[in-house]
Amino acid sequence: MKGLLIKDFKLMKGQKTFFILIVAISAGIAAFSDNPSFIINFLPFVLSLFTLSTISYDEFDNGNAFLFTLPVSRASYTVEKYCLAGLLGGGAWILATLFAMIFGILKETTAISEIAMTAVMILPVLIVIQAVMIPFQLKFGGEKGRIALIGALGLLFLTGIIVVKAAQIFGIDIENMISHLPTVSMGILVTALMTAAVVILLISAKISISVMKNKEF
Repeated sequence: MKGLLIKDFKLMKGQKTFFILIVAISAGIAAFSDNPSFIINFLPFVLSLFTLSTISYDEFDNGNAFLFTLPVSRASYTVEKYCLAGLLGGGAWILATLFAMIFGILKETTAISEIAMTAVMILPVLIVIQAVMIPFQLKFGGEKGRIALIGALGLLFLTGIIVVKAAQIFGIDIENMISHLPTVSMGILVTALMTAAVVILLISAKISISVMKNKEF
């Protein structure tokens, strides 16, 4: 797996200018925005997408057929993609949170506790999105995978909007409820969300391994 990670990081090395540009844009957004927490919603998701680009590179010109002549199992290949997504998304999440806190302190526009809460609530969402995007990319490949992924994420966000709208219709203020939860209850909520996200990720990994084992090159 170490060799696969090195391969993917070398592939992404050719895109280092794009990486630097994304980080610079994110820092600019945090610097000039009244709410620097926005960067936490942006940077981890964008950098996680580079995992999909490595899958596309592997498939290019029937590259997988050669790759699996090496001592690499399909299961370890799949697990490596999840590790890569975790490294990219997790690293970007830490970086974005630090950026948001630094600019929050300097500009005194957003409380550190609010930024920390945003970061904690974003993390399970990031995990779920990674759990959704990897199986679609492995199953459908480049163009079809992107279309299927956009459809799946669109359905996910649509479900969230429906839940929020339904709460408004019934007079339930979700944001107010969360903000007034005691610290213990908030901790339980975050733990429950993280547990659910990890379970979804494990199910996703099992699906992806099955997809790779049944795939012909």
